[in-house]
Amino acid sequence: MIAGFMGGWELLLLFPIFVIGLLTTIFWIWMLIHALTNKGLRDMEKLIWVVVIIFTHFLGALIYFFVGRPKKSDAVTT
Repeated sequence: MIAGFMGGWELLLLFPIFVIGLLTTIFWIWMLIHALTNKGLRDMEKLIWVVVIIFTHFLGALIYFFVGRPKKSDAVTT
Protein backbone atom coordinates (compact mmCIF):
# COMPACT_ATOMS: atom_id res chain seq x y z
CA MET A 1 0.00 0.00 0.00
CA ILE A 2 2.82 2.38 0.84
CA ALA A 3 4.51 1.51 -2.44
CA GLY A 4 1.47 2.90 -4.27
CA PHE A 5 2.07 6.33 -2.74
CA MET A 6 5.83 6.26 -2.96
CA GLY A 7 8.20 5.25 -5.71
CA GLY A 8 10.94 2.70 -5.34
CA TRP A 9 13.61 5.29 -4.59
CA GLU A 10 11.71 6.75 -1.65
CA LEU A 11 11.33 3.32 -0.08
CA LEU A 12 15.03 2.70 -0.64
CA LEU A 13 15.81 5.92 1.24
CA LEU A 14 13.61 4.86 4.17
CA PHE A 15 15.39 1.52 4.61
CA PRO A 16 18.45 2.94 6.50
CA ILE A 17 16.11 4.76 8.88
CA PHE A 18 14.29 1.48 9.57
CA VAL A 19 17.59 -0.36 10.18
CA ILE A 20 18.88 2.35 12.55
CA GLY A 21 15.60 2.28 14.47
CA LEU A 22 15.72 -1.50 14.74
CA LEU A 23 19.34 -1.49 15.94
CA THR A 24 18.72 1.20 18.57
CA THR A 25 15.70 -0.74 19.85
CA ILE A 26 17.75 -3.94 20.12
CA PHE A 27 20.52 -2.03 21.94
CA TRP A 28 17.95 -0.50 24.32
CA ILE A 29 16.48 -3.92 25.18
CA TRP A 30 19.98 -5.38 25.62
CA MET A 31 21.00 -2.66 28.09
CA LEU A 32 17.69 -2.95 29.97
CA ILE A 33 18.17 -6.71 30.42
CA HIS A 34 21.82 -6.18 31.37
CA ALA A 35 20.87 -3.64 34.03
CA LEU A 36 18.28 -6.03 35.47
CA THR A 37 20.65 -9.00 35.61
CA ASN A 38 23.86 -7.17 36.56
CA LYS A 39 25.26 -8.82 39.68
CA GLY A 40 27.75 -5.98 40.17
CA LEU A 41 24.98 -3.53 41.09
CA ARG A 42 23.07 -3.28 44.34
CA ASP A 43 19.26 -3.50 44.21
CA MET A 44 18.72 0.26 44.47
CA GLU A 45 21.31 0.92 41.75
CA LYS A 46 19.55 -1.60 39.49
CA LEU A 47 16.22 0.11 40.09
CA ILE A 48 17.66 3.54 39.32
CA TRP A 49 19.35 2.34 36.13
CA VAL A 50 16.22 0.54 34.94
CA VAL A 51 14.11 3.66 35.51
CA VAL A 52 16.70 5.82 33.72
CA ILE A 53 16.88 3.44 30.77
CA ILE A 54 13.11 3.11 30.49
CA PHE A 55 12.36 6.84 30.62
CA THR A 56 15.27 8.10 28.52
CA HIS A 57 15.25 5.25 26.00
CA PHE A 58 18.33 5.15 23.75
CA LEU A 59 20.12 7.99 25.55
CA GLY A 60 19.74 6.25 28.91
CA ALA A 61 20.92 2.95 27.44
CA LEU A 62 23.95 4.70 25.97
CA ILE A 63 24.78 6.35 29.31
CA TYR A 64 24.43 3.00 31.08
CA PHE A 65 26.68 1.34 28.49
CA PHE A 66 29.52 3.78 29.15
CA VAL A 67 28.97 4.63 32.86
CA GLY A 68 26.83 2.03 34.60
CA ARG A 69 28.25 -1.28 33.51
CA PRO A 70 31.05 -2.61 35.71
CA LYS A 71 34.43 -2.52 34.05
CA LYS A 72 36.66 -5.59 33.77
CA SER A 73 38.86 -4.37 36.63
CA ASP A 74 35.77 -3.87 38.85
CA ALA A 75 34.45 -7.36 38.18
CA VAL A 76 37.66 -9.09 39.28
CA THR A 77 37.87 -9.52 43.03
CA THR A 78 41.18 -10.14 44.75
